[in-house]
Amino acid sequence: MANKYEMVVVLNPSVGEEGLNALTEAVKAKVEEGATIETLDVLGTKKLAYEIDDQKEGYYLCFNFSAENTFPREIERKLKITENVMRFLVVRVGE
Repeated sequence: MANKYEMVVVLNPSVGEEGLNALTEAVKAKVEEGATIETLDVLGTKKLAYEIDDQKEGYYLCFNFSAENTFPREIERKLKITENVMRFLVVRVGE
C-alpha cells in the first residue's frame, strides 16, 4: 500500500537559472521513477538559517508524493550523490 510523503530539497542557487531548471527536472524525474507526484511547489530562493557550502541562500522545492515504504530510502540515496543538492528531508505524512 502506498504511503504519502512530503520532501523538501534545497538546491545550490549558484548554478544559475538554467542549471536550477535542469536540476529541478532531474530531481522530479528521480522521484517519478518510484512514486506518484501529487504536487510540486517551487518555493524559490530563500535565505538559509546558516551557511551551507559557503552559500547564504538556497533554492527550495517541496514535493508531495505517494510511494511504497521502501522508496524514501532510495530517493535519499540518489539525492546524496546528486551534485548541487545541498540538503533534503523526506517525511511521511500522517494518517
